[in-house]
Parts: sequence; C-alpha cells; structure tokens
Amino acid sequence: MFSETMKRYLVMLLIIAVIVILIGSYFYVEKPSQSLEVYSADAYVAEVDHLISGFKNATGLPINDAKGGGSFTLASEIGQGDPSDVFISVALNSYEKQYLGSRYSGWAVAFAADSLVIAYNNATLTNTSKTVISLFESAGASNSASGYAEAFANLTSGNFKVGISNPNEDPAGLRAMISLEIAGYLYHSGNISYYIKRMQSDGAISSASSAAALVSPLEQGGISFLYIYRSSAISQGLGYIELPQDLNFGNFSLAPFYSKFAYNTATGNQTGSPVYLYVSALANDSLRSEAMKFVCYVINNSAQMVEFGMELLKTGFLYANATIPPCLQSFVSDGKLSMAGTL
Repeated sequence: MFSETMKRYLVMLLIIAVIVILIGSYFYVEKPSQSLEVYSADAYVAEVDHLISGFKNATGLPINDAKGGGSFTLASEIGQGDPSDVFISVALNSYEKQYLGSRYSGWAVAFAADSLVIAYNNATLTNTSKTVISLFESAGASNSASGYAEAFANLTSGNFKVGISNPNEDPAGLRAMISLEIAGYLYHSGNISYYIKRMQSDGAISSASSAAALVSPLEQGGISFLYIYRSSAISQGLGYIELPQDLNFGNFSLAPFYSKFAYNTATGNQTGSPVYLYVSALANDSLRSEAMKFVCYVINNSAQMVEFGMELLKTGFLYANATIPPCLQSFVSDGKLSMAGTL
C-alpha cells in the first residue's frame, strides 16, 4: 500500500505532467505537412535558392529548392495545374490571368533589378570573336553610334552563332529581340528589323527554352555569344559585353523609351521594359499563409541579391489590381514598397 506521502507525491507528479502537456499544446504550432513549392525564372535559381535557404533557417517551415524554367513557360504550367505556391519571374506580364488562370492573384512585387548583356566564354574565343568584343568596347568608350553600328554589323554577320532563348518562353530572349530592334532603330537608319533579319537569314541564332539552357553550349564553344542577364553571366563566371543603356533595359528612367518597342510573340505584341525580378504568392493555394511569409521574407531580404550582381531597389514596386495582403499593405505604409501600376 502507498503511504499518504507517496500518494501526494504521485498526485503532484500527475498534476505537473498535465500542466506541461497543456502548456506544450498551447505553444505548439502545427507545421504544414506539404513543402512550399517555388517556381523561379531559370536565370535566378541560384539567387532564389539562397533566399529559400535563409527562409528555411529563419522559420523552420518546409520548402523545396526552386524549380527553374522560362518565365512564360512556368506561368503557363502553373495555369495548367502545376503545384506552385510562389512564382518569381522577370516578366510582369507573366503574372497575367491569360497565363496563370485560376492561380492569378492580381499582384506582383518587383524587389531587385538587373540588365541585359552579351556573354562570351574566354576559353572558346577566336580571333574574330575577340574583334567583336573589341569593337563593342571601343564603341562604349567613345559612345559612338557609328562604332556601335560596326560592332552590331560584325555580331550579326553570320560568322557567329548567337544564343537567344525562345522569346515565346523566356523574357531574356524577348528582351534580346527587342534590344536588337532598338539597335536597328539607333544604328541602322531606323530599320528595327535589320539586325534580326540579318541573323535569321544566315541561321546565326541558336535558340533554347531559356537562356540558362544556352550556357553549356557557350562554354563548349557551340555558340560564340549569348544574350543573358548580367547577374547570370557573373554567377556563371562568363565574360560579357556591356550594352548601352538604351539597349540593356537596366536604366529605370528609360522605361518609357523601352516601351516604344515591341516584339510579336505567340501571345501577341510584348513591349520592352526594365529588368526587374518579381515575386507573387499564387491564388487558390492551400499554403497561402506560408507562401505570404516567404514573399514577405524575400522583400525584407532583397539586399542579399546584391551579392549576385543585381541592383537593390531601395523601394520595391508593387503592381496590383486586386486587394493586396496585409503584410504588403504595411510595406506600402512603411515606404518599403510603392504602388507602381496594375498588372
């Protein structure tokens, strides 16, 4: 038989155990059984995975490494039912309902900036391709229209394979085509199709679904030059030609000028625009709360993108034609985001 003292001791232990269980139940927050899925523009998978790693460490929430692809391709896949929770793209119009369908949220945030360059691989350069690089460098040093005209004439001569991703699938390829149109406008008497037709007639364009998919052919010498984003060229260890601001989509004040030029794609005419990296949480999502936490983490940690050669937007740009989530509303109130237009 237990003594009265022992009984009281056991009762006290039982009470303590119940209290511990109750306290634990109160503070326990059930984590989702699913992992967040993030779809990212191919050129920025390394940057996005860096953010994903930081988010996982900060929150403990399950999240998978980013799935990369051309922004338009990914948007179409999401609209057709692919299980993405967050979409990171370099094309604002890839967030439109025509691509995302029922996953359209009605808003996107630009949180970092980049520019378009022409990359090359030092290991596979020839004397003739070195001449092209030299011509661009000379034209840039003097800001000479005639110098750029000569440089583009050599680049598009048909003597080189130039990598340009499919403009129907990848904004890098779309911007490359529009950049070539602007080059024709500025350096060949206003003929916007001159340089594009010149390369197309010679079969000089080498294409793929994304610019990232053309890096390997560039490194192996299958192509001589590649239109790609500056940060991607840096992260891949490639040399690159800096394009003038009128052609590189990296000067935000030139947005009205860029938008005067357009290239016809499978979904219609697409106009030129600055290179921003956008993020949005998708609609009709079972992990909406967790997805918004990741979006807010990305905005709060956008300065990390500078490590990858991107430019920091001191104030991000919010594009919306729907009610925006509370955390974005607070960012607007704090001046971290500014309303920039609609989708």
